[in-house]
Amino acid sequence: MISVDVKLSRGDFSLQTAFGSESKITALFGHSGSGKTTLIELISGLARPDVGRIEIGGRVLVDTEKRIFVPARKRGVGLVFQDAQLFPHLSVAQNLRFAQFFAAKDGRRLPFDRVVETLGIGHLMTRRPGQLSGGERQRVGVARALMAAPRLLLMDEPFASIDVARRTKAMELVERTRDEFDTPVVLVSHQIEEVMRLAGQVVMIERGRVKEVGRPEEIFASAREETPSDRFGVGVSLACGDASFDAHYRLTKLHHPAGDIFLPDRAPEAKQTRVFVKAVDVSLAHRPPPDTSIRTLLRGKVVSIAATKGPLAIATLELKGGEKLFASLTRMAVDELRIKPGDEVYCLIKAVALDERQVESV
Repeated sequence: MISVDVKLSRGDFSLQTAFGSESKITALFGHSGSGKTTLIELISGLARPDVGRIEIGGRVLVDTEKRIFVPARKRGVGLVFQDAQLFPHLSVAQNLRFAQFFAAKDGRRLPFDRVVETLGIGHLMTRRPGQLSGGERQRVGVARALMAAPRLLLMDEPFASIDVARRTKAMELVERTRDEFDTPVVLVSHQIEEVMRLAGQVVMIERGRVKEVGRPEEIFASAREETPSDRFGVGVSLACGDASFDAHYRLTKLHHPAGDIFLPDRAPEAKQTRVFVKAVDVSLAHRPPPDTSIRTLLRGKVVSIAATKGPLAIATLELKGGEKLFASLTRMAVDELRIKPGDEVYCLIKAVALDERQVESV
């Protein structure tokens, strides 16, 4: 679906990158200055490679050997940068309508009202960009890119300035765009939880070179010597319902198909809530522990186990109800407990490990 093989020199920086991806959402991940944004510029047509070839969905956009270079305006690419780059002289509504004008005439459209409602920008329609906060500009920038119903969506840190609740809804809209319109996405993000939720493939970039390509659970399987904190961002957002609050113990019990989830204090009152569970806070057991202080036990099946030569591994689990969960484990525990794909297990989560501030109404 996406094939990139390019070289570009800019002063002291040299980009020499080649990768291919069949995933609907491909994440570019790496430290600042590694070349991620430069790649976005090359794919979008805002920059030309010195040498190389770029192909999207069977369409060649760049081939320096054959002297092919499709201009940015003809690529059908939607762009969302850290700076929303809205037209300052137009209102929010006019910015969105302007983008809608470029949507293909083949039915590839998102309903205007649905985009506005999902991103919570209805009250901003008459304002101009100079009257918006950073988070508001970012949300409008995401909406504007989606209104063009692009054949390819390029997103450079799109949710950086959006609060947690809006970020979840924005990611849901990106997922619907991907699924309903079969739109491939290239996402640049420093948030591992965003990459874990959205991306099917991760391209790890370092100093202008591709260091590693693989599934998110493989890339973030364990701490690496140069990035020892990577594993702390791995996690998922689970959808729960039927919340009940125990006033005596000040604990909220959230119902999930795989079991009840307990967390400190009161959760938002809503028909459905989402709670973020980090992989480092999940332990596994073949049987329910007879005596334990842990209140949350979820039933799941081991789908896969990814491990490196380091001390850690990460297990991907499918919970009852179909949702995914990750557990960060030591390789010693995996071997001694003989945990393998296909095993039915109990997932243990400490209530005190869950951050009630990250519980979101849906």
